[in-house]
Amino acid sequence: MAVVYTLLVLFLAVFVAGFILLVMGAINFDFSNSEIPPGVNQPVKLRIIHIILISRAVVGKILENIGICSQVSFVRYMQGRKTLGVDPKLFIKDLWFEKVPVRIYQPNVPSASQRRGVMFFHGGGWVFGSLETHEKLCRSIARESESVVVSVGYRLAPEHKYPAAYEDCLNATIHFMKNIELYGVDPANLIVCGDSAGGNLAAAVSQTLAGRSDLPKLRAQILIYPGLQALDFNLPSYQQNRGVPLLFRERAAFYMLQYLNGNASNLEEVLEGSHIPIDIKLNYRKWVSPDNIPEKFKVRGYKPHVLLDCTTEVYETVKRFCEPNLCPLLAEDALIQQLPETFMLTCEYDVLRDDGLLYKKRLEDNGVRVTWYHLEDGFHGIINSFNNDWLSFSSGKRGLDNIM
Repeated sequence: MAVVYTLLVLFLAVFVAGFILLVMGAINFDFSNSEIPPGVNQPVKLRIIHIILISRAVVGKILENIGICSQVSFVRYMQGRKTLGVDPKLFIKDLWFEKVPVRIYQPNVPSASQRRGVMFFHGGGWVFGSLETHEKLCRSIARESESVVVSVGYRLAPEHKYPAAYEDCLNATIHFMKNIELYGVDPANLIVCGDSAGGNLAAAVSQTLAGRSDLPKLRAQILIYPGLQALDFNLPSYQQNRGVPLLFRERAAFYMLQYLNGNASNLEEVLEGSHIPIDIKLNYRKWVSPDNIPEKFKVRGYKPHVLLDCTTEVYETVKRFCEPNLCPLLAEDALIQQLPETFMLTCEYDVLRDDGLLYKKRLEDNGVRVTWYHLEDGFHGIINSFNNDWLSFSSGKRGLDNIM
């Protein structure tokens, strides 16, 4: 019995040691491909968060390999593990809008007039994120702006491919518009808002609703470092920030493909730009081009990228990248001109920075009023870390203050 016990202890010790070495090896590998520029806000904290995220992904992969659960399921579980208690300033309730789960936040303080309404779409690359991951952010928006906030728990990829997330956000917003009087919201003061993938969804929903005459007009759209196109992953910001946490260039393309097809089989072609025919790229070059990025954003190591053609087979798998509901930057001018006032937040050390800059230019060129706030020391995902205990970022709080 003692021998069996000893062997069991030795086995566990070897397993744990191997597990730790595997995790550390993955962290070291990821570090070798990452870079935190000196201008980033609180770089040590960012590195710690990066380590936590890598470790979580590695553990998830190990669990997947031994057949316990998928990596995606584990990461989602860990993301949504923290639950917040009652907020004395808010009435919070989970509801369903047209079969879409939502969480509504209403200020408890009585209001003499109808409130502003905010439809919020969370980020997470269309693969991660939930009502729980953006709970603190939504509570803060509701409290500080005294608005009614509706957070939408849309379906996620790869289980639910495009246009599932877009349709859920659109249907939930339309349902809210049609029942807006039940929540004390002014129909003339409704805003759509989202971060990252949620910013993409907010832009797509805003475009769709711009042409609707049977519904109230949106008052504004708030786009927080949105991903808005998939034609060019070699714009200046994608090159400059390719290895800056929390979103690498490769992961940005990977998430877009997960949302589109539920897989990333054409990742290499998308990254090198050989997934869209040259004639189509040239057609959209008036909107998606480094030429439309201000020169001051190109000084940090940008090199012009050679246009590459693609095969018919590859294009057939990704041709929906040219649909504005998936890539809102590609909408026609006639539609852009109808969009509401826009608040755009971008971060210097973010691969998606130039998506925001290009859309800002398109909106302004078409007469849409844009308020732009650029976090010179910001990185992708910083807004959701505005109130993360000892891992909070002052720049994230500054960005959020400007949003509200």
